[in-house]
Amino acid sequence: MKKQYKRIFILTGAGISAESGLSTFRDSDGLWNNHKVEDVATLEAFEKNPAFVHKFYNELKPEILNAKPNPAHLCLAKLQEKYKGKVNIITQNVDILHEKASSKNIYHIHGKIDEAMCLECGHILQSAEDVDMSTICPHCATKGKFKPNIVFFGEMPLYMPEVEKHLRECDLFVSVGTSGVVYPAAGFVYTAKYYGADTIEFNLTTTSNNYLFDEHIEGKCSITLPEFVEQLLETQENNGE
Repeated sequence: MKKQYKRIFILTGAGISAESGLSTFRDSDGLWNNHKVEDVATLEAFEKNPAFVHKFYNELKPEILNAKPNPAHLCLAKLQEKYKGKVNIITQNVDILHEKASSKNIYHIHGKIDEAMCLECGHILQSAEDVDMSTICPHCATKGKFKPNIVFFGEMPLYMPEVEKHLRECDLFVSVGTSGVVYPAAGFVYTAKYYGADTIEFNLTTTSNNYLFDEHIEGKCSITLPEFVEQLLETQENNGE
């Protein structure tokens, strides 16, 4: 690693959290925690049976919120702290492992497990406790109007204007633990590469859009990513930064 970067865009997916013991969003059998995705992660499902959908996410909360960051999360926080360039983390994960690792500049484009949005006034409630049809909005006092602040299938991901800006400006795009098949995140590398960024992929296996990456690093990201971060920091030190 000989190049010094000014703006680094890091995209993280389920693979980085899997090493903290969290299952991936959609397992090979098409189920998410033994539920059909269309029954718990669509607007139609929520409108049909909001109590059931709330129950599903409330049951997920303890497992997700009790998980601990692994070396891949921790090394990204170290990179943000010590690297002179700007480092933004865009994650498809609804967990808060990047926050637990003390990272900053995190964009949760698919929402967060510990948040709910009031459909009456738009207030975002942060709560590690259960949210259900009896929950009253502290902002507008409306009861039973909260939706898990999770981006369901068919909904637009969050923070897209900011993400697009960072994609156009970055000179290094790093993808960590993401399959490269879920859009729009799967298309981020196209944009970054078009605007001239170097592109590197960290994954257990080669992904379908591997050809868009200048380098593919295979293996557990808890091992490969810390090594890469140390190389970036060593280059910075050698350049006298």
